[in-house]
Amino acid sequence: MKITVVGAGNVGATCADVLAYREVANQVMLVDIKEGLAEGKALDIWQKAPIDLYDTRTIGSTNDYAKTAQSDVVVITSGLPRKPGMSRDDLIGTNAVIVKSVTENIVKHSPNAIIIVVSNPLDVMTYQAHITSQLPRTRVMGMAGILDTARYRAFLAEALNVSPKDIQAMILGGHGDTMVPLPRYTTVSGIPVTELIAKDKLNAIIERTKVGGGELVKLMGTSAWYAPGSAAAQMVESIVKDQRRILPVCIQLDGEYGINDCYLGVPVILGKNGVERIIELDLNGEEKALLDTSRKHVKEVMDVLDKLGK
Repeated sequence: MKITVVGAGNVGATCADVLAYREVANQVMLVDIKEGLAEGKALDIWQKAPIDLYDTRTIGSTNDYAKTAQSDVVVITSGLPRKPGMSRDDLIGTNAVIVKSVTENIVKHSPNAIIIVVSNPLDVMTYQAHITSQLPRTRVMGMAGILDTARYRAFLAEALNVSPKDIQAMILGGHGDTMVPLPRYTTVSGIPVTELIAKDKLNAIIERTKVGGGELVKLMGTSAWYAPGSAAAQMVESIVKDQRRILPVCIQLDGEYGINDCYLGVPVILGKNGVERIIELDLNGEEKALLDTSRKHVKEVMDVLDKLGK
């Protein structure tokens, strides 16, 4: 089993490290355009194998996609990170060119791979990778909902002073300020969260979740990497091990939730074939309205990409 992570920056290196530590595959390839970066980080991860006791071999390459041939899963983290004052949408022009080039190389050398996109703006970069690859929608997806849900769960665990292990939640929509957290589908060890926390406090957590990425950019001067990298690794593991986990991922909708030709986060069953099934939740009127608002925003950015020329 072979996994490739394109982009050896903070997110990509974290993803490769988690995959190696969890022994998800025999080999993890790390690729970057910067001379020596992928080789150095891959070597560093490999050198801690005797300490953390894993066998996964990590190998780095400077822009040589031939070495990634026959990868089973490819994670794309390439692109510029956000800086203070930037929205995810500000990155569209530059990152679209990068993601397109990367995807072309992936398909050339690993035509049967499943592609996971992490580059921002996430939903639209998933669109870019899908139309470039021309693969079935079930094999090209974006990592967003897992990260957004993790932030939501972490904030709830802190507020309730309980273990984050016991919190289950679901977030739909675009990866950004219009995401749609669903309190009705949020539980703590099976207990509805609304029975454990006041509505105003829950609403404050929801609002903090929506701008969770921006909060970290302000604090660090760049995008987050530990949680995004780990989230992408979780998706890879579910696919490689055919775990069939129910996880929120960004995928092209084709009639689900009454939405067509838009890339949004929804719950899916993730297994060896990629997205095995899209799960349609029974949303109420308020939730449907919020999802439609998110759809409109993502579609506007997709239109920007279309005008730039895919």
